[in-house]
Amino acid sequence: MNILVFAEQIDGSFKKSTFEAVSYASQIAQAHNGNVTAVVPGNVADDRLAELALYGANKIVSVKHDNLNGFNAETYTKVICNTASAEGSSIVVISNTYSGKSLAPRVAARLKAGIASGVISMPNTSAGFVVRRNVFSGKAFADVNLTTAVKVLAITPNTFNTLENAQAVNIVNTESGLADADFTTKSVEINRVTGKIPLTEAEIVISGGRGLKGPENWHLVEDLANALGAATACSKPVSDMHWRPHSEHVGQTGITIKPNLYIAIGISGAIQHLAGVSSSKVIVAINKDPEAPFFKAADYGIVGDAFEIMPKIIESAKAFKAG
Repeated sequence: MNILVFAEQIDGSFKKSTFEAVSYASQIAQAHNGNVTAVVPGNVADDRLAELALYGANKIVSVKHDNLNGFNAETYTKVICNTASAEGSSIVVISNTYSGKSLAPRVAARLKAGIASGVISMPNTSAGFVVRRNVFSGKAFADVNLTTAVKVLAITPNTFNTLENAQAVNIVNTESGLADADFTTKSVEINRVTGKIPLTEAEIVISGGRGLKGPENWHLVEDLANALGAATACSKPVSDMHWRPHSEHVGQTGITIKPNLYIAIGISGAIQHLAGVSSSKVIVAINKDPEAPFFKAADYGIVGDAFEIMPKIIESAKAFKAG
């Protein structure tokens, strides 16, 4: 069984979700005496490429082209499919990031493959090829049996641990195999927020709502985030009122996250918000309203005024880190 992993990179460095995908593929390969090949579109240094071998990649196909440095769904799809065909891959693993969500269906269509997105389990091959995925915004699960010869699995970030399984690796540097006509869309400029932990990769997220009463009080969220090494987020009303940028909005119409710890401050817990955070491993809600819906979904709840509670939590977090 040959497994291909799309290794997503930004500016020559791999995302945490990439290592999760390689580790996931490696576990499948170990169970079925298979091999893992990682395909890397764009210019990445060999020492960076070798990082993939730490998590189980037996072979790395580095497809170098300046026009592949910026993400492009059309050309990336062609690179992945060309590599999958050349390697005889029966499974293609893609992390279900923003890039992965645009790639997985395209790859599946081109390879005439069955696809399961939002995968949260290892395949069960005792009776077919069954994987579990989240449905209805995380409110239920569906077990999907893929019967096609080639299968595309888009795995949910922050679901699978990155298990080290160092391999002797063969790094193959190759040209893209694409003609100029294939690059119908080119990235002219990419502006990224720097210095912050990406919400989709954060293990701890501190989020604030209208209960903080205004942007001038957001230091309570940021101070706790800095103390815990966490990312910051907000509810939809907060971003709509321009207290915080829309890039921090988590919920059904914003970003869906799955951190190990989610702390919600002054957020009532409307169903639209819960849809984007309900997969968090541990949820802590802080609200002065004891009837706030969030308390029904939270693992831990603190009833009280955030302006009195938060300074104490921040000091405790700083003391914990210092100790």
